[in-house]
Amino acid sequence: MKTKVTEKSKSRRDFVKKTSAFAAFTAINPFPNIFLSPGEHASIPSHLNGIQIGAVSFVDEGVKNVLDIVQKRGKMNTIFPTVFTYGRGLSGRQIPGQPFPDHGSQVSDKDTFHGGNYSTPHPEFYKNTTLKETRAPELGDFDILAEVVPEAKKRNMKVFASIEDQWRSDVPGIEELYEIDVMGRKANTLCLLRPEVRGFWTGLAKDICSSYDVDGILFFNERNGPLLNALGASHFQTIDPTRVTCFCKYHQKAAKERGIDFERAREGYLKLNDFVQNALKDKRPTDGYYVEFSRLLLEYPEIIAWNELFNVSKHGVLKEVYETVKSVDPKLKVGFHIEHVNSFNPFFRATRSYSDLAEIADFLKVVVYNNAGGERYASFIDNIHSTIFKDVPAEELMRFNNHLLNYSTEEESLNRLPTAGLSPDYVYRETKRAVDGVKGKCLILPGIDIGIPNSDTSRKASPEDTFEAVQAAFKGGADGLILSRKYSEMNLENIDAAGRAISESEKG
Repeated sequence: MKTKVTEKSKSRRDFVKKTSAFAAFTAINPFPNIFLSPGEHASIPSHLNGIQIGAVSFVDEGVKNVLDIVQKRGKMNTIFPTVFTYGRGLSGRQIPGQPFPDHGSQVSDKDTFHGGNYSTPHPEFYKNTTLKETRAPELGDFDILAEVVPEAKKRNMKVFASIEDQWRSDVPGIEELYEIDVMGRKANTLCLLRPEVRGFWTGLAKDICSSYDVDGILFFNERNGPLLNALGASHFQTIDPTRVTCFCKYHQKAAKERGIDFERAREGYLKLNDFVQNALKDKRPTDGYYVEFSRLLLEYPEIIAWNELFNVSKHGVLKEVYETVKSVDPKLKVGFHIEHVNSFNPFFRATRSYSDLAEIADFLKVVVYNNAGGERYASFIDNIHSTIFKDVPAEELMRFNNHLLNYSTEEESLNRLPTAGLSPDYVYRETKRAVDGVKGKCLILPGIDIGIPNSDTSRKASPEDTFEAVQAAFKGGADGLILSRKYSEMNLENIDAAGRAISESEKG
């Protein structure tokens, strides 16, 4: 199928031409082999190239058929099967309202999708949590790891079990584990300081790594701290500071241990809510929005301290998962999904150090979804333009933010971002930033977006887009890549394009 040539696609072709020197470089400086111990024979490809796949795709299309497609057409040597989630981002068929891809079932599973653990939970690993009944019911006895791992191993493919922090309200034992918002209400997210929640994640990781012949774990935890949530400083949320978390007894205890005044923190977030609500109603402070926001942080430093308490709790869970997997077998590898907001939110970046994360990870999946990124980045700019930067014209704000992020000055204007997407140069720059940030302490596997649902007028990844994004990731020094979000959203021609780019990069 031919792709319509647009000004944007021409610029993307120019980008590929400009990177021709990269092929020459790889010819004289080939990439290191992945996950090899000193002296170990180099029996696997130089890059770890993988794809995320939900259980329903294996049921709909057959395990052998799916593996054949991604290995032969996409040149994948690694599988990231979604083992645990209650969310549709990584599991299930195409989400309702979006066109089906050119493979798999063409019938929506909106009435049957449930989610949970698509492998078989073994009770002995869940003694330290109330979350004991999480088996996904919609696919019967199908066990994704029992079925997929042996077939993948026959093909010399590595398997990393993906687990995601996404829940539903009817899970037995979940009711008392929710976070508490600043108004004292239960939220729909689980408190990361509760022992029962941490016990679940470590139990699940240990169960998977002890019960199946996997190569490791990829953990997804897309959670922002209370400050960013209060400001709507993301791309996927509405702005409601009264919903920020967590103010439960466990957070109160942790705050006391750190010398943080709980009541002052809560009062500060209520004041922040007043500021945001006034901004949304166009009630400009005398000294302007940004000055008033800064004044609030100076008056209530507990706002920042409470946000950092969240970061400590999140990173604590990541570290515990890492240590648990290593306790089963030190050779097993652990990776973390680094959410998209990390690439276009300077505030979020400040709370996430690649160097620090590399101390507790063997690889990082860094989201660089450039096609969906246009719509997401525009949404982020719109959100922060509604609050602390309301005095700055939106287009100027985006250009200023581009400079902060080291984006190319050639990225599209704000009103064109959703339809144009972000450039392959964005993929290159964010990949290189991550590679430079980890300082060789862990691998960087950029997430390349294919078919991620967005609005009808926003950019959809074409084969050319996929090809150029993969090339850009390798130019940035990537140790491999992960096609995202899930196989059941992707057209096969895009998987083919990824395979072509991988083949060309491997040849040098």
